[in-house]
Amino acid sequence: MSEDRRVRTFRQRLEDRIREAIIARHRRSGVVLFSDTTLRDGEQMPGATLEPQEKLQIALALEKAGVHSLDAGFPASSEADVEAIRLMVGRVRGPVLTALCRTVRSDIDAADRALDGNPVHKRGVSLFCGTSPLHRTYKLGKSRTEILQLISDTVGYAAEKFRIVAFSPEDASRTEVDFLCECYREAIRAGATTVGFPDTVGLLTPEKSRDYIRRIQDGVPELQRALLAVHFHNDLGLAVANTLACIAEGANVVQCTVNGIGERAGNASLEEVVMALTLHQEQYGRTHRVDTRLLAPLCRLVAELTGIVLPLMKPVGGANIFATEAGIHQDGLLKNPDTYLPFRPETVGGDEIRLVLGRHSGRRAVAHRLQGLGIPHNEALVIRIVEKLKLLPKGTIVDDVLLQRIAAEVR
Repeated sequence: MSEDRRVRTFRQRLEDRIREAIIARHRRSGVVLFSDTTLRDGEQMPGATLEPQEKLQIALALEKAGVHSLDAGFPASSEADVEAIRLMVGRVRGPVLTALCRTVRSDIDAADRALDGNPVHKRGVSLFCGTSPLHRTYKLGKSRTEILQLISDTVGYAAEKFRIVAFSPEDASRTEVDFLCECYREAIRAGATTVGFPDTVGLLTPEKSRDYIRRIQDGVPELQRALLAVHFHNDLGLAVANTLACIAEGANVVQCTVNGIGERAGNASLEEVVMALTLHQEQYGRTHRVDTRLLAPLCRLVAELTGIVLPLMKPVGGANIFATEAGIHQDGLLKNPDTYLPFRPETVGGDEIRLVLGRHSGRRAVAHRLQGLGIPHNEALVIRIVEKLKLLPKGTIVDDVLLQRIAAEVR
């Protein structure tokens, strides 16, 4: 063996040991790593197209919030994705920037060019390949053996260019478990540092999601050398619940989007998973590094830039999360906000508690608003105002001007 070859072999072995040590440390830490895919999977939602500068703005906000990695785009799909990634290189320094690739060498080359200049420990690729009978037969026209060879070839090729290589079997939740495990084993042997379990069409329940993770852990001994990621879609409204079930079983990485935007019914919502872990740490025994105080502003930013309006009742970021019109709730909130809230607004950087006046409001909320407006009042006046509110037409918004007018009329 030549001297140059011996040096290369030594360096490769050293890099492999360093990589394995980093993976082992992550696995031992108990920290759930958040991989955000708002800029790629989220943007695939019809109507949610983002310009490169807007992607950079969201990426910087996600960095500030503390996500571990960003699915920055699909370079082989469009020049706009390449431009957005190039804007992030050198600007987004905290998270790992990854690029999506098919199991095609030219896709990997495109990702390599797009991420050129980012530090080697902050750049990666995420390869995907359909593995279910449906995808093998109708989409790819390939046998199991051909799929395994494709995984081995392209993951190995990616590992020559990137230290961080993820592989996900598309439509994993409809893939035969024995073959699914075989795909993972092949990918890890070829150099994958993360393997993903995507519920591509969002059909699983928490119980079935948990069972898949257990069977993968039992069937893939090589998993000790890689991180396990999960990626859920929300077609049954269970993406967050499925994600949490997998976290309980030891999943290391969760792939989410802000506001849960994405294909069809969307993806697991980053802010919802984060808050569930925050409030139930004793249940999951896991921690995270996301700053919850930045969640609500992040939700608003993504809604503004994508044009996908937040539902009023959307957990964490919705306009009604800290608002109520019910008299009993208003009374409780005025006495102690914790009586009717799972967490206070400041926990997620949300707007202050809002006591909406209307047909269902009680005396205490009315008196509170009158005091805030500096309007002299007594119990009798408050009662007359409450009675007047109950007679208002449906949909009437009681703002400060209307309240002042009602107070003057009934005084």
